[in-house]
Amino acid sequence: MTAAKEFRTYAQQVALLEARGMDVGDPEQAIKRLRSVNYYRMSGYWYPFRQFDSPEGARRDEFFPGTTLSDVVQLYEFDARLRAATFAALAPVELRVRALLGHHLGEVDEVAHLRPDLLSVRARQGSGYDKWRKDFQQRLDRSREDFVQHHRTKYGGVLPVWAAVEILDWGGLVWLFGFSPRGAQDQVAAAFGLRAPQLESWLKSLNIVRNVCAHHGRLFNRAFALRPKLPPAHRARELDVMADFTRSFGQLTLVQYLLRASGERTTLLPAVMRSYPNVTRIPVTHMGAPRDWTRSGLWRP
Repeated sequence: MTAAKEFRTYAQQVALLEARGMDVGDPEQAIKRLRSVNYYRMSGYWYPFRQFDSPEGARRDEFFPGTTLSDVVQLYEFDARLRAATFAALAPVELRVRALLGHHLGEVDEVAHLRPDLLSVRARQGSGYDKWRKDFQQRLDRSREDFVQHHRTKYGGVLPVWAAVEILDWGGLVWLFGFSPRGAQDQVAAAFGLRAPQLESWLKSLNIVRNVCAHHGRLFNRAFALRPKLPPAHRARELDVMADFTRSFGQLTLVQYLLRASGERTTLLPAVMRSYPNVTRIPVTHMGAPRDWTRSGLWRP
């Protein structure tokens, strides 16, 4: 059995950072910071300050000269602001998808979500729909919402689809969108100026972003595995400024696009982005943002 890492007191953790070349400032203040934020959570923010061990990109324990705990803390605090703003900005997008999907599936049938014969071929093939249905039922059984209690009493617990969408999480909502007949998908996507496959890919990508925010993960310089499908350049010129939508700034640009298409306020994320700290070694381009990101119509103040 491999031995676990040796336990270190807060003072020893600070001493280790100093030994590796970080200027921690006042050691007592550094200890106070580590009492508030776990050493290993903070390590994700000082990782970019670690020197390269080889041209391939492996990192050494030692920090680049000039690394300060103050710079690391500024990045951490910026990331906290960015997560909160992103979570808030995603809320109206999520609510609009719920409303539109529940409405347009309701036009198909009051309980279309329970009738795979009325949904897409995808719902009738494989085990995806069965898994979604099981998860939906578990959520329904656990729910204590007043509208759910009302339907239990009056309708035997059968929720119409426009009510059912309200107990789904974002992931369940995306699955239901994927199971929906193409006509309903197109109507929802058109409200955002997108085609159905594009909106579905965006919602899948932003589900990951939302989860990062909800679980206090590191967001500002994160790389994302999913690559969203984009409209042709002539239909969405604002998206042309982005070369890499697998980086955080690219994902947030999707949020800005959806907010604007919904007629919602688009000033929150730009305001937080403008508060990016002046940290020479870790510029805003680490987020995947171009240096002139404020020139984009979606990000202009």
